Amino acid sequence: MDEAKVRRLAERIAKIVAELLERRIKDPRLGFVTVTEARLTNDLREAKVFYTVFGTPEEREDSAVALKSATGIIRSEVGRLIGLRHTPSLEFIEDALPENAQRIDDLVAAARQKDEELARASEGAQWAGDPDPYKKPAEDGDWDEDDEDA
Repeated sequence: MDEAKVRRLAERIAKIVAELLERRIKDPRLGFVTVTEARLTNDLREAKVFYTVFGTPEEREDSAVALKSATGIIRSEVGRLIGLRHTPSLEFIEDALPENAQRIDDLVAAARQKDEELARASEGAQWAGDPDPYKKPAEDGDWDEDDEDA
């Protein structure tokens, strides 16, 4: 199947699932769920729906259970609304995006802290060796006897 068509169908599936979660699925275990992306196989048989949940780890687990129990209803609605001969099976996967973003923020903060520590440690420090390590051309009368052999 055409890759652009598969991508459009995946985007449509993500939009349909998000609307269903917002308006139709009334499971109290379902927390603040955001559908981030849907990926569809080229044969249109399987769809992976990525989502994030704002809340505690317990709320995320409850939302995962609620999504799993509502998969049949969501799949039937997706099939009805996209009009394909075969409705793709749905798999809900919690997106690791928030954790990855937090990890990157933590690494950047640690790097800033190390830079600040290095800046404090280098205050008042001097370079090792000569202040001007570059060789300069010899001026008149400013050479050694060893230079005459060269």
